[in-house]
Amino acid sequence: MGYDGGISEDRYDGPVHTVKLDYAFALGRYEITTAQFRAFVEATGHKTPNDCRNWTADGMQNIQGLGWLNPGYGRPPMDNEPVACITWPDASAYVDWLAKKTGKPYRLPTESEWEYVAHDRNNHTFAWGENPDDGCAYANIYDQSGKNPLRPNTPVNCDDGFITVSPVGAFPANSFGVYDIIGNVWEWVQDCYIAPYADQPIDGSSYVLENGCNVRSVRGGCWSTQTQRTRPTFRGRDMETLITQTFGLRIARDLQ
Repeated sequence: MGYDGGISEDRYDGPVHTVKLDYAFALGRYEITTAQFRAFVEATGHKTPNDCRNWTADGMQNIQGLGWLNPGYGRPPMDNEPVACITWPDASAYVDWLAKKTGKPYRLPTESEWEYVAHDRNNHTFAWGENPDDGCAYANIYDQSGKNPLRPNTPVNCDDGFITVSPVGAFPANSFGVYDIIGNVWEWVQDCYIAPYADQPIDGSSYVLENGCNVRSVRGGCWSTQTQRTRPTFRGRDMETLITQTFGLRIARDLQ
């Protein structure tokens, strides 16, 4: 787990260390969709923030009136697209509801579980290999069709066919049968964020401080992310309450 490097000196992805997952777990085949999140909200009355961060001419800003029902795509989100504009508490509330509803131990993935699956049984720089420009065949990343002068990122030299978010499962599954673990929307995980890796568990469990944490890890990149942040080892670090048009979730479940 990890990488001996990073996108900058203060964004070190290491040190590289061994984690042993000696238990069985399931990971959601798809990111949680708008339709699935709607079922949760309708069943519980859960309230989400009424603003969401989007790119503007003045940079990233919270825009009143945006949220998971209107993430700022210029159109309503489709039922089969991943839900976006949700905070970590929203994601946590969803898995708690799902566990209670089904009687099964659903939860958010741990950071090490997520990275294990995202590596797709290889140790390439990117999940698909070494060349970032090959990524459009595998994931919805920041590409030529989605490039936007409002975003300071450099798109890859390929075209995945989507200007913004894509329906879940629009790209091939990896060798575990998991779709879109790279790109599309960022995925909240359970762990508190601390870097470099230090006292985090090496048994696959999550790193959570006794008194909780304000900053959580978020993984996978999205449709507007600079390519280096879509590496399986890259660790997003964001406040639990951050809400942007590119943050969603994937679920995990304990198995016997």
